[in-house]
Amino acid sequence: MGTEELKTLAIAQINAQQDQLSELALKIHSNPELGFQEVKAATWLTEYLEENGFSTERGICELPTAFRASYGKGKPVIAILAEYDALPGIGHGCGHNLICTTAVGAGVAARTAIDKYGGNILVIGTPAEEGGTGKARMADRGAFKDLDFAMMVHPGVIDMATFHPLACHNVNVEFFGKASHAASAPEAGINALEALILSYNAINSLRQHIRSKERIHGIITDGGEAANIVPAHSAGNFTVRAEDDSHLNTLRERVVNCLKGAATATGARLEYKWSDYYYAAMKNNMTAARLFADNMKSIGRTAIFPSPNRPTGSTDMGNVSQVVPSIHPFVGIAPIEVSLHSVEFAEAAASEAGIRGMLDGARALSMTVVDLLANHDTMTKAREEFRQEK
Repeated sequence: MGTEELKTLAIAQINAQQDQLSELALKIHSNPELGFQEVKAATWLTEYLEENGFSTERGICELPTAFRASYGKGKPVIAILAEYDALPGIGHGCGHNLICTTAVGAGVAARTAIDKYGGNILVIGTPAEEGGTGKARMADRGAFKDLDFAMMVHPGVIDMATFHPLACHNVNVEFFGKASHAASAPEAGINALEALILSYNAINSLRQHIRSKERIHGIITDGGEAANIVPAHSAGNFTVRAEDDSHLNTLRERVVNCLKGAATATGARLEYKWSDYYYAAMKNNMTAARLFADNMKSIGRTAIFPSPNRPTGSTDMGNVSQVVPSIHPFVGIAPIEVSLHSVEFAEAAASEAGIRGMLDGARALSMTVVDLLANHDTMTKAREEFRQEK
């Protein structure tokens, strides 16, 4: 049985599963769960994989809703990653209900190739991508160190073979001043809100002098208690993004200098804490990305290779790509004017176009697994590309 025959069988497996996969995607969509709380989704996904011959381990990496499902044994080990957390107030406005069902569908469809060539296909459940840095935590705890390859497909507004997210880190900021009556004794107070506003304005000024692929944005989460009381406490949260770790570190220092300057100017005491984990930049494995694009073309879709100079969001799949050769392509499910993290995109994630994109993503992923297993030189090339990038 040759490569093309195995791809045909993989597509047939997706076709045979499409009703179950659609039902699973819609059930998860109707039961949105926030990061680290995805109990129902993780249970339904692992049950589906167990029913299809996978052995599963739940609660891996000290995360109750993370899991690892395995079919086969030995090398190579190829993992398809599943995300299934929702957004607060919006639900599946990033389409993670489709990411996870794409993953389990592709994993099940890849079994025939594993039976022929050997090796191991994993479906790894990764909770809390939306702000929880689930994959970064899992990478730190060794979840991906023994993999030969990792991949996933994300829904979007256009088919893309590569994705260029920015490295990203969040900082929580607090200023502590001294309360006083704002009218009768303002001289006795130290205004913590003014310190935060000065910080915000300093960061706004800094934005004029940062690199084109860098971003800083933030919010004020506490501005005081009453207008006639000098605020003794203020708080905010800022997100800093850059194209790689080196530039991110430099930009973080510049942001901290804005905060320190505001503290000096007002006399307020500054406390800040960077989040324990951050989102690393994505290393696209071009060898596998081209395979994915070819497989998308074979099913009637054209996956583009967007310019790396166009800034995008951030994802913890970037952390995985620092450890193992990885791809993070997109499959379009909504008109280009629809924004991710919106009510409209949440609706698309439960639409006919969303289900069609999920199935096509699973088809292309499973065929890419076949390509990597069937051609030793291709796998070697993908690994060598990764080593050279490191």
